[in-house]
Parts: sequence; structure tokens; C-alpha cells
Amino acid sequence: MVLAASALEDQALPGQENKSLILNNSKKLPPDGFNRILIRGTNWIGDAVMTLPAVVSVRAAYPRAHLSILAKPPITDIYRMFSAADEIIPYEHKFDTPLGIFRLAHTLRLKKFNAAILLQNAIEAAIISLAAGIRVRAGYNADGRGFLLTHAIRRTEGIFKVHQIAYYLEMVKALGCADVDRAMHLETYISAATAREVLHQYLPDSSRSIIGIAPGATYGPAKKWLAERFAAAADRLGKDLGAQVVLFGGKDDQETTEQVRNWACSGVINLAGKTTLRETIYLISQCRLFISNDSGLMHVAGALNIPTVAIFGSTNPVTTSPPGEKTILVRKPASCSPCLKKICPTDFRCMTMITVDDVVAAAHTLLQKS
Repeated sequence: MVLAASALEDQALPGQENKSLILNNSKKLPPDGFNRILIRGTNWIGDAVMTLPAVVSVRAAYPRAHLSILAKPPITDIYRMFSAADEIIPYEHKFDTPLGIFRLAHTLRLKKFNAAILLQNAIEAAIISLAAGIRVRAGYNADGRGFLLTHAIRRTEGIFKVHQIAYYLEMVKALGCADVDRAMHLETYISAATAREVLHQYLPDSSRSIIGIAPGATYGPAKKWLAERFAAAADRLGKDLGAQVVLFGGKDDQETTEQVRNWACSGVINLAGKTTLRETIYLISQCRLFISNDSGLMHVAGALNIPTVAIFGSTNPVTTSPPGEKTILVRKPASCSPCLKKICPTDFRCMTMITVDDVVAAAHTLLQKS
């Protein structure tokens, strides 16, 4: 089954058409009075991309405030490149202890924030904000942290069935922030000159267009299409389009990307684990086509408006399909999908039913439309 991602993102929820996604019991933030706002970002690349419209919403509501984002170091490049925040504060590894949490809180206290908006759902985010002396602390009433928040937003079951972009947007809207367009168009933030420099650094001899492939997935093997099929699709599309195929991913994806490279018959280049996230983003911005499992780089490519083929099995495309207007989903109906499991307990049918022909055909269909 091949679908445009927008067809899933926009579908109404049965029984939810006229119901609020959030219980209407949260206090609104005052329209002014905040000159220093801290946003606690999320911890994963894809989640960070999906929070960006919510950050835009906060900025629109408080255009004169100094806006800081606290995020884990692997994610900071997402917010640094695309959020228009005034400051990015790395949540460094040294803070990952009980004592470290209070050292971080002390650092934040010195910055004299008026308000904290917690996009991350963990109780830890609320504890840090309280210990930092931040007077207004707002976020979803999750992980038992409601009593630590001054503005605790209660959720209905419906909020868990919408796209994650809407999940974060609904939170800040409940606080009184602006309703903004969730189309991100991150390509407008990319310096073409810098992108060409990075491309020349890693592919100095290539004059061909680039097909990017991200065959890994952080959450677990249940999200990953078969390596040998990625390789076969790479060979066919590389030949059809006269393109250079490049594999992307982090260090944890290197085993998978090496499997793809070894299965491929054409000269596939494996850059997994060799580039920073910032460099990867610039390289993806230069791709003619991007093919990926449900992963963080899938969200990056979609938000950059790169033609993106997204392969879904165990996860739910209604909630995590890639953003952007140039995306297409490849998914086969299975009674057990989406199971959201890390490891398939049965026969992995949601992925094995997806053929190389399915992915190649989806890529050609997408490129014809684009």
C-alpha cells in the first residue's frame, strides 16, 4: 500500500471530530510579562523535528522574549539550525546523575528564567525547572509530575492518536500560544553554499545526483526493512536515475549500513557514523531522493522537502509519518501492525511483505509528482 503522508496526517479520528484533544482545565499563560523563557526540548532527532512548529508557536506568542532551548547534545543541531531560538543549552552527560541534575538546575537558576515550557514529558524536566527557581512551569500532566507544574495540561485519549506535530502544538495552544502552520519548510534555513562545501568534502568526485538511504532505526529492529532489499532498491534506483547512492546514519547504524553496502552490487558510499548531525542535514538537503525506515533522518528529509519514501511496519504512520509535501509511505496491511514493539515476536510480516518493487515504484511515482 502506497499513500501520500498528508493523507494520513489529516485524517479525522473516529469519535474525535468535535471533541477537544486536551481537557479544558489548563490555565493560560499571561500574554506578556515573560522576558526569559526556557523550553525543554525532546531527546530524539525525529521528535525534535516534530516539536519545531510548537517552538515557532511560542516564539510568535512572545516575540521579544529571550528564548532558550535545553536539549541533549546529539539533538542540539536540530534546534540550533531550525528553531530561531536565542540560545541552545546542552543537557550534557555530566548532568545525568541526581547530583548533576541539581548542578544543571543551578546553572539555569543563574539565567533567571521567568517560565519553562516542557515539551519533554519526563518528571525530571519538572524537577529541574522547580529546582532552578523558575516560577511558571508548564507542560503535559505526564509521568506523575502534575503537582510540580503551575500549568499542568491534562490529556484525553484522543491526543495520543494524532500526529506528533499536533501533539506538541496542542500543548502550547492550550497555554494560549499561537496556532501556526505545521508545514516547516526547513530547506529555507539551509545555506546552499555551506551545503555544497559539505558535499564536496565527503563526495569530492561525484558529479551525479544523490540518493540518500537511511536503513537504520534507533528504537529497534522491528522498524527496519531488510538490508538486502535496501541494497537491491539502491542498485535499481541508482541505475534508473544515474545517481550515486549514499548511506546515512549514526554510529549505532554502522552494522546495518555495512550490511546494505555489502549486499549492493553498485558503488554505494557508506557515511553512517562519519558525519555530524549538522553535516548529515546539509548532505540530505542535496539529495534528489531519500529512502528511510521510520527514523529521525526520515523526519529531517521530509521537513527539508526532499522527496522521501518512508517505509513503515511496526510503527503508526498516523502519528509519526514524515512532514513535508514530497513524501510517500510504503506500508502493507498486517493484522498485528502497528504493534509498536522493538522486536517482532512473530514473523516480521509487516516488513517482509514490502518488496523491492514496492519501494522502487513508490520512488518513481514520487519523483514524477515532484
